[in-house]
Amino acid sequence: MTDIAKRQPGPHAEPESADRGRPWWRVMCLTGLDYFSTLGYQPGIAALAAGLLSPLATVVLVVVTLVGALPVYRRVAAESPHGQGSVAMLERLLTFWKGKLFVLTLLGFAATDFLITITLSAADATAHLVENPHVADVLRGHEVAVTLVLVGLLGAVFLKGFTEAIGLAVVLVGAYLLLSAVVVAVGLWHVFTAPHVITDWTTALIAQRGNPLVMVAVSLVIFPKLALGLSGFETGVAVMPHIEGKPGDTEERPTGRIHGARKLLTTAAVIMSVFLITSSLITTLLIPQHAFQPGGAANGRALAYLAHQYLGSAFGSVYDAVTIAILWFAGASAMAGLLNLMPRYLPRYGMAPHWARAVRPMVLVFTLIAFLVTWLFKANVDAQGGAYATGVLVLITSATIAVTIAARRARQRGWTLGFGAIAVVFLYTTAANVVERPDGVKIGACFIGGIMAVSLLSRAARAFELRVSTVTFDDMARRFIRDTAHRKIRFIANKPQSCDLAEYRDKEQEVRADNDIPPEDDIIFVEVTVADPSEFESDLRVCGKVMHDRYRVLTMESATVANALAAMLLAVRDEAGQRPHIHFEWTEGNPLAHFLRFFLFGQGEVAPVTREVLREAEPDRTRRPHIHVG
Repeated sequence: MTDIAKRQPGPHAEPESADRGRPWWRVMCLTGLDYFSTLGYQPGIAALAAGLLSPLATVVLVVVTLVGALPVYRRVAAESPHGQGSVAMLERLLTFWKGKLFVLTLLGFAATDFLITITLSAADATAHLVENPHVADVLRGHEVAVTLVLVGLLGAVFLKGFTEAIGLAVVLVGAYLLLSAVVVAVGLWHVFTAPHVITDWTTALIAQRGNPLVMVAVSLVIFPKLALGLSGFETGVAVMPHIEGKPGDTEERPTGRIHGARKLLTTAAVIMSVFLITSSLITTLLIPQHAFQPGGAANGRALAYLAHQYLGSAFGSVYDAVTIAILWFAGASAMAGLLNLMPRYLPRYGMAPHWARAVRPMVLVFTLIAFLVTWLFKANVDAQGGAYATGVLVLITSATIAVTIAARRARQRGWTLGFGAIAVVFLYTTAANVVERPDGVKIGACFIGGIMAVSLLSRAARAFELRVSTVTFDDMARRFIRDTAHRKIRFIANKPQSCDLAEYRDKEQEVRADNDIPPEDDIIFVEVTVADPSEFESDLRVCGKVMHDRYRVLTMESATVANALAAMLLAVRDEAGQRPHIHFEWTEGNPLAHFLRFFLFGQGEVAPVTREVLREAEPDRTRRPHIHVG
């Protein structure tokens, strides 16, 4: 099975070869398309949520970023250095179906995060475009249409083919941060050269809140509404495969890559923290509160508003153009992330339709969903903030839980307590965000429900696929096949129980009598042990052994009995050059109940399922192994 996650570019792609790594600071710009571009709308959303308290609430956000999220993801980088992130860490901690369902739930929130990134970024790009004085009269009132065009153009890029674009990301991120620094510097100059600005703000703040302790308490309560400023950490670890390592790196322990990822995460967090505090300060102090309201000139574009006001229309238009470009390209990064994240897990679970392996159908599906989300939210930046924050917070919270468990298992008491405290903070933040803005959970639930439904239906439809990647025989098993290759090769499917002499003797006598097998024909018992029935595809190792000094037995371990037997029979046919025979007994019971047992637990009515797997795997009837049921 081909994993398109290894072929597609974007945050979740894997390099085609080990020598294609890039310096961490260049890869940081790929992350920055999503992370840094939130400056386009974060100050406005913070002002709406916190009002005059926005700078103080942003300080709380920065403390949580540097003291909470950053240490967590530095640990995630060390624990999961191949780009799977915290989802893979939690997948390792949970087994069987509960692990698969948990991962599917996280994928639902990840889909929420990425798709809302596409629609919210496009909506904010539209806000910057519509509010530009040169085009305002033409485009005002057509925000939904403009946003749909931007989303459609994004889909068209992927339908045509999206090539690696880290170089363009470096240019865009560099230009955007440079121009934003100019706007922030000019804004700070106006703040500190006009003393009445700070005086008016502090006077209004005291009149509104009174006690500084009350201000801090309210900032802590308001903080979850500012969670958009935490986006980018999960993407930061997802791009790790693109980071160049050191000559001594190994696949098991890529020390250089981990070191580079930690520098990436730290540098990005520090840069973003500085911009968050300074942009929040100047926008709160220099922009009237009514301008942040829906329909206001600063709504969704606070820094651009200041760029036009203090640096002129020409500079403001250039800033708008760069902001629009990085916001639109942030959507491209999110689309690439979707195309890579879903195929990374779903095909391995058997929970993706065949067309999910192809890029273009998936692009069409995600683009249509983005159209629907844009239409439902009317291309409103503020309305989508809750859904975006929910996706971001759920992923970060899952990461805090994962690293807490990892530290506990490593018996690191200090780190366990520290990460546990951070997990509590993010659990509170996520819960508060959900209570305040339940639309995020509703959208996440829709994605989760859709993924669950499509996944389970897909797995049911693909239940009879040959779900074995490779079949290998040990020396004893190969010897059994070689010894019987000059005559009929007969297998008896046996469900191992006590494995004593009587079991094999009685089984042989019964099968010989039911199928009229001559005494001189050799037989080989075949036994399959079900390991993790929730797995879909795996390698199969066939081992031979002699039981009680007379019975030859082939043993295997697989997710399902029927698929393992079918794969083994086809491999024996190719090895021996003849069609083997396998003998079963009918199983009593309801066929539907047997199918559910097969679907969930890898067992059930084995004979007809084995036959069906062989029929799908080998269209030529003259080449199929023989199935006998007595």
